[in-house]
Amino acid sequence: MANGKGWRTGSAGFSLIELLLALALGLLLCGVVLQALAADGHGLQQLVRRQREGLLQRRLLELLRSELLRSEAVRLGAAPGAACALGGRTPVLHLQLRTGAPVTYTLGAPPSPIWQGQVLMRCGPAYSLHGEPGNGAAQNRVVLDGLAPGGFRAEAPAVGRLRLQLQGAVGEGTPRLTSLELAHGSR
Repeated sequence: MANGKGWRTGSAGFSLIELLLALALGLLLCGVVLQALAADGHGLQQLVRRQREGLLQRRLLELLRSELLRSEAVRLGAAPGAACALGGRTPVLHLQLRTGAPVTYTLGAPPSPIWQGQVLMRCGPAYSLHGEPGNGAAQNRVVLDGLAPGGFRAEAPAVGRLRLQLQGAVGEGTPRLTSLELAHGSR
């Protein structure tokens, strides 16, 4: 009883309108912060995906490099004597290994819907658990998916040289391009 009548006459707190206005501003600020966090998370997902794609492309190029070093003959495009059915995919590189086994790389439609974009498939002997080339029957396996149409190119810029290029297409932004130039048969 501040004035003797039982009620205070001065303002001791916020009015209902002021509280509602503060609540609305707080919710608006929370919404802006949540949208910024969601956008940052999306950008981080894209960065991780692009780094993973780059790693897979570099690993494939290293596999190709090691097989080129073990090959005695290289043919671009044609696949005479491919050990697997090509399934309508276009042969882009055919290697004859020193062991006598053929290895054929083909580009085309994926063999099942789990793969994205165009796929690069390898038809050749499997590798052992220790990474050594095997002597068994040839297997046809997807080695990379998510390629642009025509996303793998092998060309010979000069005699004894081979240039390999991979171009990814899946996802947003500009496609990643990875390339490697090798001297055939060099170490």
